[in-house]
Amino acid sequence: MNKKTLSERDICTKFITPAIEKAGWDKNTQLLEEVSFTDGKIYVRGKLTARGTRKRADYILYYKPNIPIAIVEAKDNKHSVRAGMQQALDYAQILDIPCVFSSNGDGFVFHDRTAMDGNIETEFDNDNFPSPEELWQKYKKYKGIETPEAEKVVAQDYYFDGSGRSPRYYQQIAVNRTVEAIAKGQDRILLVMATGTGKTYTAFQIIHRLWKSGTKKRILFLADRNALIDQTRRGDFKHFKDKMTVVKHRMIDKSYEVYLALYQGLSGADEEANAYKQFSHEFFDLIVIDECHRGSAKKDSAWREILRYFNKATHIGLTATPKETKEVSNIEYFGDPIYTYSLKQGIDDGFLAPYRVVRVNLNVDTEGWRPEQGKTDKKGNEVEDRIYNRKDFDRNLVIEERTQTVARKLTEFLKGYDRFAKTIVFCTDIDHAERMRSAVSNLNADLVAKNHKYIMQITGDNDEGKRELDNFINPEETYPVIATTSELMTTGVDAQTCKVIVLDAEIKSMTKFKQIVGRGTRINEEFGKMYFTILDFRNVTDLFADKDFDGDPIRVKPVSEDTDLSGIVDEEENIDTPIIDEESGEEIEIETEIRYPEPQTPTDKVHEPREKVYVNGVDVSVLISREMYFDNNGKPITTSLKDHTKDLIKGQYASLDDFLNRWNSTDKKELIIKELEDQGVLVEALRDAVNREVDLFDLICHVAFEQPPLTRKERANNVKKRDYFTKYGDQARKVLETLLDKYADEGVTNIESMEILKVKPLTDYGSPLEIIKQFGSKAKYLEAVKELEQELYKTA
Repeated sequence: MNKKTLSERDICTKFITPAIEKAGWDKNTQLLEEVSFTDGKIYVRGKLTARGTRKRADYILYYKPNIPIAIVEAKDNKHSVRAGMQQALDYAQILDIPCVFSSNGDGFVFHDRTAMDGNIETEFDNDNFPSPEELWQKYKKYKGIETPEAEKVVAQDYYFDGSGRSPRYYQQIAVNRTVEAIAKGQDRILLVMATGTGKTYTAFQIIHRLWKSGTKKRILFLADRNALIDQTRRGDFKHFKDKMTVVKHRMIDKSYEVYLALYQGLSGADEEANAYKQFSHEFFDLIVIDECHRGSAKKDSAWREILRYFNKATHIGLTATPKETKEVSNIEYFGDPIYTYSLKQGIDDGFLAPYRVVRVNLNVDTEGWRPEQGKTDKKGNEVEDRIYNRKDFDRNLVIEERTQTVARKLTEFLKGYDRFAKTIVFCTDIDHAERMRSAVSNLNADLVAKNHKYIMQITGDNDEGKRELDNFINPEETYPVIATTSELMTTGVDAQTCKVIVLDAEIKSMTKFKQIVGRGTRINEEFGKMYFTILDFRNVTDLFADKDFDGDPIRVKPVSEDTDLSGIVDEEENIDTPIIDEESGEEIEIETEIRYPEPQTPTDKVHEPREKVYVNGVDVSVLISREMYFDNNGKPITTSLKDHTKDLIKGQYASLDDFLNRWNSTDKKELIIKELEDQGVLVEALRDAVNREVDLFDLICHVAFEQPPLTRKERANNVKKRDYFTKYGDQARKVLETLLDKYADEGVTNIESMEILKVKPLTDYGSPLEIIKQFGSKAKYLEAVKELEQELYKTA
């Protein structure tokens, strides 16, 4: 047998798999082949989307189903035995795997990430692959698992419910690192995972493994919103069944093992309301704090007192947005995150929806507004003469026409996109949300007449709106479609099908911005939710450019004790300080307007916030509406789209000849599109910016290499003039002429697909099989299409 003639798959089947099995690896439970561990990044192409390539390992070896300990990258025998090592190391880094192998069927190269003595890479033949037990010892060394007690905890299985659901790779890492840290005695742990990445499911698997192994016998899951407790109880935690209870009305039953509780249900303003003291200090072994960036992040909060009371328990903090200010810190309490899975990672892996951003600049926002002399408000009072700007609008001063303009722009967008796309409009306060609901209703009177719940105000003070929150987030329910809100929906709302987020409030807090963006990041393919659009009226999306948007959280050093903090109000104070029902102990979700005090001198008195001024008769118009574009690092592109693209393409192809060689040698031009998109080229945006009638080939040659572009129709006509089809039979010629017309209309990637033979007008020539017969065989048909492509680009 000549190994050089075998495919990579044949090498795996005939040599690599048998060598691993011979070493004692069970093919059913320990040896997994062709493991895809990402879903493939979603690319938005106009209104359509496409998935990028999934990351896939040739082999992942598991000691137990929850513990991946080795990765093997295979190559065919034309490559060296080491050829797959670099890719395998990249995947091992992502997957947190210590043992890395490369093979071409002749033998293996082993890269040992635990080695400290210089023998990092060794080579051996197919008869000497390490056994599961050998690599398990390496894994324990890599993770610092030194005692039998710790090994028992680490080796405890996940919970599998028979549905086929298992943790994604990043959830697996988060669970394993947490369990391993606890097994080694760590008692304060922080997990940072982007909204929509399954923090609650991750928490459930952590708790289940620790509970099942007997390491933690009584567990408290703490949250500060009713919705979070309800989602947890009905969702991932339902498998605890009768072992679990929800603490309500400060009634404590100590016979359960897993407790779900609101902070507000355990603590209160006076000592008698502190129900948590009905438990002993040692009652809980483990406390998991959901959304720990809010109330429990504050050192002097009543909620932090609960954690101090149960200080002998292990505390795990979960958050998408760890809070780090001079006065508030998650890291100071929990330590540095044991694992971080960011929004950018989630989007790159295809587990989170990407976003488009449309910035809308209004004249009064950009230029400011100054009342003409004698201008009066709606009450007839003269308006103070000064320049009002975006920070004033809807907080101090309401311009009715501004509200109307925002509502009209939103309506125009939805009419051009999807009028039933679930939409959240974030407003300055409740008053603003009320007025926005009215303005959007008037502009969508046809749909509101059919169902008044087409648009709803969902704020903390509005019972009717709050009752519709579950319907808004339920993909099966059509109504409400549009929700206007201010604070209530910034967090804790699992809006799977939210396709549009409107920003018409001043947002300076990175924590709050991340939470708002998180409302749109969930994917629901069944309901067509693959990406979302942010309509930004306040330049809030400038925060995408902030280095802290998707970076690791860094502890901000506390201010010195003698620093004067008088007059400083935390922007999120209203989120972190809920109002409590005295009888039930549960949260009353009332939103309050955030007040920004004027700078004070030591002798100043604190004044009551000024009453809002309402004016009309102001000319408000849209100065500019444009889409923002982002690079591969998620940062806004500040140069022109053409210059950005030129730099990327020239980084891929050194010269025009390099590109032409690549183009002509590639059978499927779709592969080149994917390569460019992976590099960060925004193909669809570039088409819009240059000319949608231009072929991708001409687009690249024009933008990167300054070649004059031809339209697709011009290229097709050039082929027709050369009378290229005469060598084919009558029917085959008609098929090729039709393919040429299809190219002129739709582009080269469509004619490369066999699926095109199933659409009009090609179906007029018969079934795909009958069409192929006109060319003699499928191979000859594909050869004819290839020749057609060569003719199209002959003049290049």
